[in-house]
Amino acid sequence: MVGLGLPTLTLLQAEAQAAGDHATPEVSGAVTALFGVILVAMIVSLALEEKLHAKKSLIVGLYAFVSLLLGAILLPLPYGPYLIGGHEIAMPVYVPAVDWGVITIILGASLFVDVTSRSGLFTWIAIWVTKASGGDPHRLLWAYGLMTVVFSAVLNNVTAMIIVGSLTAVSLGKLGRNDKLLAFLLVEGLLTNIGGLLTLISSVPNIIVGAAADISFLSFFVRASPYVVVATVATLLLGARLFDIRGLVDEDARVEALRMVSDFDENDGIESQGFFWFAAAMLVLFIVAMATTSVLPYVSDLGMGFVAMGFALIMLLRFKNEVDDFYRTIDWDLLGFFAALFIVINVIEHAQVLALIGSGLAWIVDLGPTVGTGAVMVATAAFSSVTDNIPLAAMLAKIIAGMPLPDGTIRPPTDPLWWAVIFGANLGGNLTPIGSASTLVAVTIAHKHSLHLPFMVFVKTAFPFAAMQIAIAVVYLLLFLS
Repeated sequence: MVGLGLPTLTLLQAEAQAAGDHATPEVSGAVTALFGVILVAMIVSLALEEKLHAKKSLIVGLYAFVSLLLGAILLPLPYGPYLIGGHEIAMPVYVPAVDWGVITIILGASLFVDVTSRSGLFTWIAIWVTKASGGDPHRLLWAYGLMTVVFSAVLNNVTAMIIVGSLTAVSLGKLGRNDKLLAFLLVEGLLTNIGGLLTLISSVPNIIVGAAADISFLSFFVRASPYVVVATVATLLLGARLFDIRGLVDEDARVEALRMVSDFDENDGIESQGFFWFAAAMLVLFIVAMATTSVLPYVSDLGMGFVAMGFALIMLLRFKNEVDDFYRTIDWDLLGFFAALFIVINVIEHAQVLALIGSGLAWIVDLGPTVGTGAVMVATAAFSSVTDNIPLAAMLAKIIAGMPLPDGTIRPPTDPLWWAVIFGANLGGNLTPIGSASTLVAVTIAHKHSLHLPFMVFVKTAFPFAAMQIAIAVVYLLLFLS
């Protein structure tokens, strides 16, 4: 099993060594309560990110600084030296706290997608799908919905929403269907979080929980894809019904709509046909390599982060004289946020906060395999709707990793508890406009086109979709994944 930070065996060795070398007092309840308050304060601060006018990395970085300082004063932190590869290595206590595997996956995949986007591949796909729909509103809803799910699976949710949402606004404007723009944007925003469940690298909670549970790329896809298919179809059917999006029945209207979308040129964004086809081939190879990392000789030992970085470097060769342009587009705020987050979680773990929360989680799990697992998923979704799902997923992954089965064995990748957190962390983002960045992008695009969507109107409109998706997930989890 892979943990958050250095490989689990290394951490255990390091902490055991530290414990052997330094007799440390037991953590008091008051200290645990203090660090529990710090955790709650951090989550509240993240929920109020926009009101604070501060980036995630700065917010969590400050909490990491405070946590480390208080931890040095009040906690028995494992200062090392750390046993790595049979050798003792001295390093700051916060370095092994960071899960560098997760960091490299995000960094490599982001660079790869950014360079691939420069080829015009994703825009070409989007326009091709638009033309294939013939401009029919009902077919367009299904085409854009399916495209949103696929893009969210291979890109990040925000990028997928920006590409599809922007094209939706242009297409509906040319077709004279601006009255349906808000409905399209809302459905697409909700589908980004469904698509985020399709693969291990589709969303950050997937990466975090997948690393903790040692879930392979292929195994994740096989177990999650049936739900994604059912939830996507159900969401599109409900969207077409609630927003009264119907197909064109008049032949003249069909011909006119087809003429309008025929004016779109999918080749406009392609500067080099050679690079376009190279990018298409590399995208296929990237997906295949990520899917088979766990069974590839030698590569399996290096991990998916190595694969992602390798493909990013290959793509960057195309722009070897201007790679700094791509470095500037990296979401350093996100990477800094993750590094700081892992440090905070590591410190509060030593403060026994995770153990305290874990005892509460164990109580829920003890309600039974059906009620307990379902309750964990619903609770995860509820919390994810009002706060950042990334620290929630990271915290729950750490807790579940420390909750062995009744026979004392570790929980396998197929254990329903892992999947309860994965489904809950992704689907909770559909309950409110602040639950995920992609739904916030959908609202932003709507506002850009003078479509007002207040917080409570979003909640009221999205609730039937989110409730349906969560209900389907609970049934799927209990009947097919347990």
